[in-house]
Amino acid sequence: MNAAPRADWTPLALVAALALGAIALIPSMPTWVTLTVAGLAMGMMIFLMASGLTLVFGLMDVMNFAHGAFIAVGAYAASSVLLAMKPSMQATSVLANLSAMLPAALAAVALAGALGLFFERVVIRPVYRDHLKQILVTMGGLIVCEQLIHVVWGPDIIPLPRPATFTGAFTLGDAAIERYRVFAVLVGLAVFAAMWLVLNRTRLGLLIRAGVENPEMVESLGYRIRRLFVGVFAAGSALAGLGGAMWGMYQESVNAQMGMQMLVVIFIVIIIGGMGSVGGCFVGSLLVGLMANYTGYLAPKLALGSNILLMVLVLLWRPRGLYPVGSA
Repeated sequence: MNAAPRADWTPLALVAALALGAIALIPSMPTWVTLTVAGLAMGMMIFLMASGLTLVFGLMDVMNFAHGAFIAVGAYAASSVLLAMKPSMQATSVLANLSAMLPAALAAVALAGALGLFFERVVIRPVYRDHLKQILVTMGGLIVCEQLIHVVWGPDIIPLPRPATFTGAFTLGDAAIERYRVFAVLVGLAVFAAMWLVLNRTRLGLLIRAGVENPEMVESLGYRIRRLFVGVFAAGSALAGLGGAMWGMYQESVNAQMGMQMLVVIFIVIIIGGMGSVGGCFVGSLLVGLMANYTGYLAPKLALGSNILLMVLVLLWRPRGLYPVGSA
């Protein structure tokens, strides 16, 4: 289902093929290296934002359009901490910068997770198994959350400079690579590795995967699947908050609409990867990130359309996504 070992490596080969194919279109190798690192960084941040939603859909069959609210709330929570710790952010020490970024990430995870827990109990629970009502109430919840953000943090865009040691770029040969993008790649890989270990090497992961495949059987064995659902929903919301914090520093600004703006890309990634598949979400995020950066350089006006075309081509090849889940 998720990142479990599979004999099918074709989707990963597709990522490599996309990257190698771009070499023929991009005039210089340094430019290709820069765009590839930028695409991987973008893909990792999209994965952080999308992985929780695909897991929630796979386990709970919930179409949660309010997921963008968790992204925005996480970004605002992180920005509040980072701006309050401005001296640490401006210090030229990596440890000083991390001493501000770690509390900011924890604040983003905690607030987004708490909002997700509240949202599941108050908004989602009454409309389980009714996708139409889920779409309506979660979209309404997203709009309400955006207005509450305006009340708490104000309507203006909040500038969010990156930490001093993560600003700028270093050179690899003739290629310029931004430090923050390398950091984003490392964070994304670490989160994916942690999710893989939890889902495939722990009893909790076994229950989650079994719950995706056959929730009735899990419940009949005496496990309280409802508590598992709630925990996964809160964890997915927390991941969205972490992704929002990373994306806010990536864009160097935070606004209430940032979550809604990312929803289209997130749903494209989830559909490409296969509804409910964390491994598919990871591969889909890399494909979308690379495609957006390559196309943005070669034909800027086609950047978003290129990802939609990518989704169409993948669905023509594999109608249920790259790594479809049993009943997803």
